[in-house]
Amino acid sequence: MTSGAAPSCPSTRAACQGTALPGTLDLHSPVIYVQAPVTATPKSTCTTILNFFKAPSRSLTLPQLVRQVAESIEDHGVKALIIDDISRMRMHRADDQDVLDLIRAFMGLNVTLILIGVNIPGTGLLREAQWHAKQRAWVMPPLETARIHGLEVTQTKRRFELVELDRFRTTTPAEIHAFVSHLQGIEDHLRLLNARPGILTGGNMPEYLMRRTNEVVGQLGRLVEDGCLEAMASGKELLDEDLLDEIIIGREDLAHPPDASSQAAQPKPANTSKRRPRSRNTVFDDHGPQNDQAAG
Repeated sequence: MTSGAAPSCPSTRAACQGTALPGTLDLHSPVIYVQAPVTATPKSTCTTILNFFKAPSRSLTLPQLVRQVAESIEDHGVKALIIDDISRMRMHRADDQDVLDLIRAFMGLNVTLILIGVNIPGTGLLREAQWHAKQRAWVMPPLETARIHGLEVTQTKRRFELVELDRFRTTTPAEIHAFVSHLQGIEDHLRLLNARPGILTGGNMPEYLMRRTNEVVGQLGRLVEDGCLEAMASGKELLDEDLLDEIIIGREDLAHPPDASSQAAQPKPANTSKRRPRSRNTVFDDHGPQNDQAAG
């Protein structure tokens, strides 16, 4: 989910010239990446951004923190601010509503905002919650327009462009090139001792990885990461199909389904059916005087 576009950087600013200042971590940072706090508040969000620059944030009020963020973004020549795990926010919380207002205020800093999350429409970030006086809570009542046409257009939705990432596809040359380029990017960062050029992009490895991960980028990352850990633990220091065959990333993503012999060797699941409750012993029950007269 992105918004805005940063203008060209003035050549007169020291940040864009790449000069260094004593005591600074990195003066020129065109792109910064932070994660949304687990329990986000405007103060914790500002502190998270300032921590990227190692900027002081203690004992500062919220207006001072916001000003410090604005100055840090300008001084470091930031062009894109990436906030990951934005789906942690829930619009029924007042603090999260305030954080969303703060993020909208960041749009005036001449920086492109990129918010990353899972199921962003389902979190309510593109809608506006309302305060329910009786329930004393933020609620998002269902609307008829939302039921028919989807989520209603709000101020937030007008400002952001929702970009959905789908699975990799291999139906066109451009899609195949995109997948191989992604593998090349991963390959360039591998630090295995026996790694060689084309370890992920050569031979049949792209087709193998596509088949194993079901074209899902998250599954691909997990397979490669777990494979590297196994390669280092075993001393092989190399990724190949034999090693990756031993990595299970999910039963639905198994490269080869188990045969009948392996299925027979697996223990049968325990019987989880509910047992019938045991009946109560009624031998010593008192049936009353009526039953005694009838018996006599």
